[in-house]
Amino acid sequence: MNNSNAYTDKRIPLGLTALALCALLAIFWPTFVSIAAIWERSETFAHGYIIFPISAYLIWQRRAELLAVDYCPDWRAALLLLALGSGWLLARAGGVQVIEQYAVVTAIPLMVWGMLGWRAVSTILFPLAFLLLAVPFGEFLIPPLMNFTADFVVTALQLTGMPVYREGTFFTIPSGQWSVVEGCSGLRYLIASFTLGTLYAYLTYRSAKRRIIFSLLSILVPIIANGLRAYMIVMIAHLSDMQLALGVDHYIYGWVFFGLVMLLLFWIGAFWREDDQTPQIEKSAQAGPEQTVERSTFIKAIALMIAVTLPWALYAHFLDARSTAKVEVVIRAPNPAKGWQAQATPLADWKPHYLNASAEWLGTYTREGKTVGVYLAYYHTQRQDVELINSQNVMIRQKDPVWSNIGESARPATVGGASVPVTQTLLKSDSQRLLIWEWNRINGRHMNNASLGKIRLALTKVLGLRDDGASIVVFTSYEGNPTQTAPVLQGFIADMLPAIEASLDQAANRHGR
Repeated sequence: MNNSNAYTDKRIPLGLTALALCALLAIFWPTFVSIAAIWERSETFAHGYIIFPISAYLIWQRRAELLAVDYCPDWRAALLLLALGSGWLLARAGGVQVIEQYAVVTAIPLMVWGMLGWRAVSTILFPLAFLLLAVPFGEFLIPPLMNFTADFVVTALQLTGMPVYREGTFFTIPSGQWSVVEGCSGLRYLIASFTLGTLYAYLTYRSAKRRIIFSLLSILVPIIANGLRAYMIVMIAHLSDMQLALGVDHYIYGWVFFGLVMLLLFWIGAFWREDDQTPQIEKSAQAGPEQTVERSTFIKAIALMIAVTLPWALYAHFLDARSTAKVEVVIRAPNPAKGWQAQATPLADWKPHYLNASAEWLGTYTREGKTVGVYLAYYHTQRQDVELINSQNVMIRQKDPVWSNIGESARPATVGGASVPVTQTLLKSDSQRLLIWEWNRINGRHMNNASLGKIRLALTKVLGLRDDGASIVVFTSYEGNPTQTAPVLQGFIADMLPAIEASLDQAANRHGR
């Protein structure tokens, strides 16, 4: 005897799943908009526009297998969505946009899993996982990729017999000066290669081993190829008396070279292709008895999926409303101490670039012929793009017309009686060199770990506590070896830190924080 409430039409669960995904889009709309905004402004991540259409096409290709499996809501997905929502909230509160974006995109396959069950998700697992490539990710790789490219080019030039003088990512050869900037890091090539490589591996191979190997090659090959590309550009320019491989043809040559490398990689990979074999999923899709699930079960499933995601977005909206209140914040000059005197003349025609700080202060102190500059950036209430720890808060912006960054590293320093790994940056202009130490102060604690700082700020904001913070930058001129000048900054910190902390505390307490 058949149950009249049982379903056999696949359109009902598929339609409810589509409705659940639309609800997910609406609930986390600001995060999805932030993803598209990065696609729009950055050529590096412009490939994101085609990720969703490709995923939809791959799912459409497997529609026969998808329709052949039985659908049954899986409540375990709701637990994962609940955990994912909490992670999304912390990431949003802490301004870690990439984790926030990964959370909402990961919620898509979890939503499908919760509505249709694991057998359905496993049938279209790669197309759903492919969606993760839509998230703009990888900017943190730019510095190490720049350093690798500089290492590769300098080593290759030396092996060629070319004399090279190097400072950081800047190097000089007899025919001219060169620098490895962000555009030379190869990140665009790496992201494009990995995206194409994973898609090629999925379409061309059937075994997981071959897919993984080819995907790894699509990461390794462009890194090495970018180093070779940069070396060849330098050599072409050198051998042509700096007439070729400069300007527009520099970029044209780069993309032509990258295209040839990718064609070579795909051509080699085609020798082991397996796309003429029948996928395992097609052989086993019909296996197992047909299940009968009531329509009401799917209605309960979509209600549960929305119930475990909506509260996070509502609370985030509440936190955002609190953060948008504007206040006037003023940082007063730290009082001179232990022989240090304020000086009206600035040490250098330079200041760090901090985005949308609530208040800034820049000043100079001198004692016994030693001069130290101080820069303070204070953030009263933090939110996206108004935050202390942000990739856009830098000592100099890319392609600065006056200053060049010739080295950046972490080094220990004694701050407030504790060892803090400050960020040391070396800058140079035509007339001056600067030694810079920078670290953060969050809730009275000196620290310089971006991850821990983000977690601390996110937790305090979610709990409704104060989420202010400040960046402290001290700098001085140096000649020769900067290590010999470091004691000047260390001594200044020991003498003036209490006064600096008092100025920051006063800026915070004036507004009842």
